[in-house]
Amino acid sequence: MSTATTTDQAAPTAVRDAAGDDGAPRSGATAPPGARRARPARDPFFDNAKFLLIVLVVIGHNWFPLIAHSRDVKAAYLVVYSFHMPAFILLSGYFSRSFDARPQQVRKLVKSVLVPYFIFQVVYLYVVARTDRTSFTFDLTAPSYLCWFLLALFVWRLSTPVWRALRHPVAVAAVVSVCAGLMNATWDFSLGRILQFLPWFVLGLVLRPEHFTRLRARPVRIAAGVVMLAALPIAYLMAPGTNADWLDMEYGVNHFAGTGDLRYIAVRLALFAVSAVLAAAALALVPGRRVWFTALGALTMYPYLLHGLVVKVAERLGVHSAAAAGGPLAALALTAGAVCLALLLTTPPVRAVARWAVEPRMPHPRRAPAPGR
Repeated sequence: MSTATTTDQAAPTAVRDAAGDDGAPRSGATAPPGARRARPARDPFFDNAKFLLIVLVVIGHNWFPLIAHSRDVKAAYLVVYSFHMPAFILLSGYFSRSFDARPQQVRKLVKSVLVPYFIFQVVYLYVVARTDRTSFTFDLTAPSYLCWFLLALFVWRLSTPVWRALRHPVAVAAVVSVCAGLMNATWDFSLGRILQFLPWFVLGLVLRPEHFTRLRARPVRIAAGVVMLAALPIAYLMAPGTNADWLDMEYGVNHFAGTGDLRYIAVRLALFAVSAVLAAAALALVPGRRVWFTALGALTMYPYLLHGLVVKVAERLGVHSAAAAGGPLAALALTAGAVCLALLLTTPPVRAVARWAVEPRMPHPRRAPAPGR
């Protein structure tokens, strides 16, 4: 489910560029006419959070083929998927607060999100077809694999002015989300996921810097540690009878056999509460100071868009089947490999090769002639 000086200028990120913000709170100061506005200081907390969350995304996609074979892996998967995308989407919304649909902002959104969606949609359609041994079909309306998030970011971002105009935007977004599941929203353009994950983006829009500051208080961090430690054994107990599809926010009520409308609403509301607690706990445990991976928080677009290609090829080669048969040690090795993969995909050689697709260049629009010319 992003964005240090030179590094920041060199590589936009899924969260920051989609938001059109720089990852730092605005001071509200007005620069003198003609003066070049200084780049605001970046808060390392957000870069740390973005990188750690993208690592969890890579780990989660590697765990998925194992959850049918390992109760331990499924328990960890349930915990991670309960909060990592909600937290990532929440940060996307937080960095979208200044969006008001100015032409420059829309052009940046198209360049950093929509154009990469078109590129990687074609790439993933081809790779998935080859690895799954199916025929290649060109289709831009059904996002392939992880491309749904780019399309969702584009739609959420454009809708920002609407949510800012409402009096109770989070409550309205929650109603829209639940209704989308009850109506079994179409899979075209990932509309189901866009609407069902919507409350987290809107929640990010209404949050302020002081909300994140409170998460860093020592008592909150201690409580967060207790919550995360308790989540794993609870998930282990629930794993055998839990359908992980609930966490994908991709399916409607008809997908879950024997689930009526009332039960579906109850489960969705419970998931909102659980995800909110776990997302807050996870963010509270993120380091607030600069650490060795802080600068990598400005590069998360690369591991996000590229890691799926490696995962699909590894599945085709039988890596995940071997890990499923190899027991806990094999699962740990696969997890360590996922972390290494996330780090590898942020390195300069990888960025140099993939920059044309991850950060495509677009021609500048022609300026209108000055009056009188």
